[in-house]
Amino acid sequence: MNQKKKTRALVLMLLTGILLLMAGCRKKEQQQEEDTGYQIYYINKEETAVVTESYEPEAQTTADLIDELLQQLKTNPTDTEEKSAIPKNVSVSSWEIENGQLSLHFGSGYQEMNRLYEILCRSAVVRTLCQIPEVESVTFFIGDNPLMNLDETPVGQMTADSFVENTGDEINTYTDTTLKLYFANKAGDKLVEEQVDVRYSSNMSVEKLVVEQLIRGPITKDVYPTIPPETKVLSVSVKDGICYVNLNDGFLEQGYDLTEAVPIYSIVNSLTEIPGISKVQILVNGETNRVYRESIRFDTAFERNLDLVEKDGQK
Repeated sequence: MNQKKKTRALVLMLLTGILLLMAGCRKKEQQQEEDTGYQIYYINKEETAVVTESYEPEAQTTADLIDELLQQLKTNPTDTEEKSAIPKNVSVSSWEIENGQLSLHFGSGYQEMNRLYEILCRSAVVRTLCQIPEVESVTFFIGDNPLMNLDETPVGQMTADSFVENTGDEINTYTDTTLKLYFANKAGDKLVEEQVDVRYSSNMSVEKLVVEQLIRGPITKDVYPTIPPETKVLSVSVKDGICYVNLNDGFLEQGYDLTEAVPIYSIVNSLTEIPGISKVQILVNGETNRVYRESIRFDTAFERNLDLVEKDGQK
């Protein structure tokens, strides 16, 4: 009798284990299914904001996935009045990806979009494609020429964080803010704080605005620039409290007589004034395996350094 009870107990334990294992497998499969899902960005019927729909891709390779998502971006969603991000008269003639940087070459029809739709198109395309693990940033070209801003500067590399979440008419608005920036003192061995009032488009992130203002230089007397004017901002993004600043190699030019730490912490201290940013990672052309001047390596994130800030009365 005892033997039968032991046998039943053993069978129950085995069944329970099998059921738990199956439940775990199902949960894992569900998680995997969730992980492979994508959001396709479309433009609302009023053409004032982007909206999303869930999408399950069939592609297995990065190249096929890029092609598939581009096709979805050109297709109007079903059963809704939303519009495709890429209009029918706009073609993607070619693309290439290198070191996580995806370059899209559009036909001349791209220039026929009105300004608002073009901004929404950019936002939708970049935010859709940057969900692909191998795509870190996207750059737009018209033929072989880079897409330009209204001020005739290249738009450059864009990430999902390049676009502020806007609704309705907010995409056309401008915002006033005060930035705390750090430039060089006359000796070039310390940082000096400068507060600047700026008005900027709400489609630009504050982080990118800070870097652009640093490149533009100070407005106060006896305060000096830290970043060479040849420097271009390729992309700026924030993740887990770290701000990633990707600059071109113009940043490596030694145009000013400064100690090597001053340009670095001009960027770091200025960006860490923004709430939520505790560290800054600097990249040059998407690479961190660079050395600034002779000893400052870019393969680590920098924290703010208040010891470099000139104290009141210190000259």
